Amino acid sequence: MSDRHVYEYALLRVVPRVERGECVNAGVLVYCRAKSFVGVRTHLDDNRLLALDPHADLPGVRAALRAVEGVCAGGDAAGQAAGDDPGRRFRWLIAPRSTIVQPGPVHTGLTTDPAGETERLLDLLVR
Repeated sequence: MSDRHVYEYALLRVVPRVERGECVNAGVLVYCRAKSFVGVRTHLDDNRLLALDPHADLPGVRAALRAVEGVCAGGDAAGQAAGDDPGRRFRWLIAPRSTIVQPGPVHTGLTTDPAGETERLLDLLVR
């Protein structure tokens, strides 16, 4: 029997000017149902973002990314999602949005370590 489990992930993209459609990857959300795991890792490259929009609201973007981290963590930091299970929190976070921080499409993979996979995807796709 394999100890690898299916996981889903989506990138968090910062779209400073929606009308232009340009974005900077700023994080990755990972959900593994078998492990009841939902996690996020973020990394905002200020220079990349400012290259797309010199007037981007860096504190506002950081606050939005912290809010995603809070929902993933659960508990009081998750606000109204505090009582939701990891799957519901993940589904809420990947719902389409028209805000500056948007989730990308969902992809799947196999892993033995969802937390480690979150870090690996951050290094591969964001940093």
